[in-house]
Amino acid sequence: MAPGIELVLKLQGLDNRVAEIEREIATLPRRVAELEQALVAHQKKLEADRAALAANQKERRKLEGDIQMLEQKISRLKDQMLEAKTNQQYWAFQHEIEYCEGQVRKAEDRILDLMASSEPLEENVQAAEAALKKEIAQVEREKVAARKKTEEDRRLLGELHAERERLVAQLDPQIYAIYERARRKYRGPAVAEGTDGRCSACNIVLRPQFYQDLKKAEQVMVCESCGRLLYYNPPIDLTPEVESRPAGV
Repeated sequence: MAPGIELVLKLQGLDNRVAEIEREIATLPRRVAELEQALVAHQKKLEADRAALAANQKERRKLEGDIQMLEQKISRLKDQMLEAKTNQQYWAFQHEIEYCEGQVRKAEDRILDLMASSEPLEENVQAAEAALKKEIAQVEREKVAARKKTEEDRRLLGELHAERERLVAQLDPQIYAIYERARRKYRGPAVAEGTDGRCSACNIVLRPQFYQDLKKAEQVMVCESCGRLLYYNPPIDLTPEVESRPAGV
């Protein structure tokens, strides 16, 4: 390789690692936020189920109270009916009693419906409460782990930045300037291989003489198309190894 290219490749590997850690640092809070949003949604669902169950129970209590009042009224009407002086009074009391009894049946039917609908609600609330308890604990663990990981990443990032400074100090300033210009332009690899007569990054064919000079590795070369630093990585000839293997292997 040309002088300085190995250092630039190390620098590129270091920058890739720095970018990876920075992405992780940025991702961790988003991950925690997503968990907290899901937790809030589940809490709201639980509150809605609790409210529905409470409304169900409230209506049942009211209907039970109404039934009690109606039964008391029926009892009074029956007493009054015994004291009726005329058939007209008797049938009036009878009609009122039948009406109240009809209201009692309606209330009882409604209570049965409410009881039937309350069972799945109670099951949902109980299951959601248990699940929410576990989820809250899980979110707390995730938050602690995220804080710990972020601290570790920031510490590692500091070490990588220090190592980067040491590498940059060893680099030729001109080579470093080319590297930084390409890195900022492409927001990615600034060093590429010259393989099979092409730049592996932009895939443009290199001039034959340029490619021959690249193979000599006597100087740092820059792709004439994309401006990335180029190096030649000779292919490994596996023929001797293959020929030395026993037949059938």
